[in-house]
Amino acid sequence: MSQQLPTSSVSAKPPRRREFLRNAAGVGAALGGVTTLIAADSQQRLPIALIGAGGMGMNHLRQLARRSDVDIAWVCDVDNSRLQAAAALTRELSGHDVQVTSDMRRVLDDRKIEAVWIATPDHWHAPAAILALQAGKHVYVEKPCCHNLHEGQLLEQAVARSGKQLQVGTQSRSSDCVREAIRRVHHGEIGQVLVAKAWNSQRRGSIGRLQSADPPPDLDYDLWLGPAQPVPYRANLLHGTWRWWYDFGCGDIGNDGVHDIDVAVWGLGVSHFPSSVTCIGNKCFFDDDQQFPDTQYSVVEFQDAQAPRGTRQLIFEQRIWSPYVQEGYENGAAFYGTDGYVVIGHNVGWKLYGPRNELRAQREGRPELSDHYDNFLQAIRDDSTTCNADIAAGRLSAGIVHLSNIAARIGRVIRYDPLQHTIVDDPPASGLMHREYRSGHWASPRSV
Repeated sequence: MSQQLPTSSVSAKPPRRREFLRNAAGVGAALGGVTTLIAADSQQRLPIALIGAGGMGMNHLRQLARRSDVDIAWVCDVDNSRLQAAAALTRELSGHDVQVTSDMRRVLDDRKIEAVWIATPDHWHAPAAILALQAGKHVYVEKPCCHNLHEGQLLEQAVARSGKQLQVGTQSRSSDCVREAIRRVHHGEIGQVLVAKAWNSQRRGSIGRLQSADPPPDLDYDLWLGPAQPVPYRANLLHGTWRWWYDFGCGDIGNDGVHDIDVAVWGLGVSHFPSSVTCIGNKCFFDDDQQFPDTQYSVVEFQDAQAPRGTRQLIFEQRIWSPYVQEGYENGAAFYGTDGYVVIGHNVGWKLYGPRNELRAQREGRPELSDHYDNFLQAIRDDSTTCNADIAAGRLSAGIVHLSNIAARIGRVIRYDPLQHTIVDDPPASGLMHREYRSGHWASPRSV
């Protein structure tokens, strides 16, 4: 309890761009792949690229193609049918043509591209983002920002080295409605908050049980696998269903759950990793090939000298077979204080209750991707703006996902050192902090 905890998940914030460029001036000639920055006061359209044209990628494309401050120059996807559909939609919405490729290296080699949106499966998030940062691009990466704990650390280091902006796709951070609720929590309107809760209750579908088969002709399966260890293709591995497999996803806690975990951590006011995590998770409903739990309960404890007894807790609940809401919302976060509580529905709004359950304030609203884009693009153009969902925030919420999944798999409490970022005295659990990459693959993070 006497440990001095860090105020963020790494010891230093990434350098601002002007500072970074001053420090790098002597070696600028060596950075041949680094793009030229658009001036802070420039109004020209920012050349960008989309990597991953699946469900979320197409959501990004529909909005980005209509914006007047960006120009979609590239679309990348390993499935040619998706790639062509994305290119056609870009032409329809923007009125101009777009370059297409199945190999992201062509995008990253284009020095005109200033920023990339990464909406790939989870196992590609950190490797693709690290490559993009090394190529001098700003990065918008979908949640969770990393597939495992070690990748989160590597990604945060890559951001610090690059001097570039990175925004994680937890768009509640840019929602004025949610930001007001969090301000009220932080300003003490419900007293001292000691416990936060996040939940994910909805009805998912079965992915069945299937045998290996040949990949469809439009899919470059080798590129889809990327740096992950090769496994035989099967039809319930992709698209979308990759999130239920250990090698490629993080379960629904890392899909929908991470949004609400991120809000819960934010409102709880902790910025360092927890000291202990326990999680019970199992398949109570689905009889299929899914590897992650369909029912999951996690309790996370943070050391905090400002709390009366030195700790705060976060609780996560998940039932992806249940169509019934709790606390009035399908997905959400709640904050329990000494003088009241706040309940936030992910896509609905929030309510604040005081003593004796008196409703004292409420607001309706939902997170909008456009607000998150506005913040990201402003941070690129203006040194005084920071990303609302920066790498420290993204790594922390993803880290809680990963620690919870590890605890569920090994079936015991995890003791975690938030200073050293190690699991304490538990080699089997420590072995799940990282993954093995395909030997010699071009996308494997360099320090691995």
